[in-house]
Amino acid sequence: MNSQKIFQQQFLEAGKLLASKKKIAVLTHTNPDGDAIGSLLGLGLFLKAMGHDVQVMTPNPYPEFLQWLPGNGEVVIFTRRKAKAIRIIEEAEIIFCLDFNASNRFEGLENCLQSAKGIKILIDHHPHPQPEYDLLFSNTSVSSTAELVYEFMEGTGKKDLITKEIAECLYVGIMTDTGNFSFNSSEMRTFEIVAALLNLGIEKDRIYSLVYDNFSENRMRLLGYCLSEKMVVLPEYHTAYISLNQEEQQRYKFDTGDSEGFVNYPLSIKGIIFSALLTEQKDKSIRISFRSKGSFATNVFAETHFEGGGHKNASGGKSLLPLNETISKFEALLPLFKKELEY
Repeated sequence: MNSQKIFQQQFLEAGKLLASKKKIAVLTHTNPDGDAIGSLLGLGLFLKAMGHDVQVMTPNPYPEFLQWLPGNGEVVIFTRRKAKAIRIIEEAEIIFCLDFNASNRFEGLENCLQSAKGIKILIDHHPHPQPEYDLLFSNTSVSSTAELVYEFMEGTGKKDLITKEIAECLYVGIMTDTGNFSFNSSEMRTFEIVAALLNLGIEKDRIYSLVYDNFSENRMRLLGYCLSEKMVVLPEYHTAYISLNQEEQQRYKFDTGDSEGFVNYPLSIKGIIFSALLTEQKDKSIRISFRSKGSFATNVFAETHFEGGGHKNASGGKSLLPLNETISKFEALLPLFKKELEY
């Protein structure tokens, strides 16, 4: 359903809140992806154009291939500037939370965010938003949070403030969260918004190249290693997974974002409908990405067994067990889901 109809009353309320100059913080989730950063920077620039005092923030660093985006130099990274980040949240009159549905997705600042006195506004497309926000723009049927941010801009009556730079940010969010329009992009409204962004003069081919043709040689060699040496295929469960320990990451000079998209490659194998990428972090915890095709709900799998969640076909989780034990746990769960994993 068109977000303009769903959120008509909320747009009016947001418009009133933004009618006078405010001190605003705009936040997104830990390990931000293209949709998170595109939404963050796009909304930040838009609110500044409205005349507000705006600070944009991420919990931790994000991939280099997103750092060309307009407004990148203004981002406050919590892990690098903790005192400033806390002060921004404490002093904010309005706090926008983008692309995450619960404060625990802003790791390290969840308590500060929960106790903050500012009005909290959620703009997100993940299911089951937590009841901790004053104003919700939550719609799981849209392609991306960036699409919802565009709807927010239009709905608050300030569409004329959307510049080419803002359009570039939003396009990156939509493009990356749909896999360059290969999934989550069956609604006509998505393409209407993309057409509006193109009409503002963005160069889609240049943007694609800056995002997808901007990796290091080490990242390409790491991908080859993962596919040739680390991919495990379990045809009886229509499942495949890749794991990376710290030594392997160091061998290929792993940098933030280098494994972006790796989890999707096993789904190209005939008969595979469920894929996982298990990555050992520096603190020895395990970050897990899940992807699926068809009806298998990765978010339920992640939430039930790996303290995670997300979308039906794309979600994430974590494990505090050692990598080998996490892999054993993952493999041991598959027989329980054999019926759901039927091709």
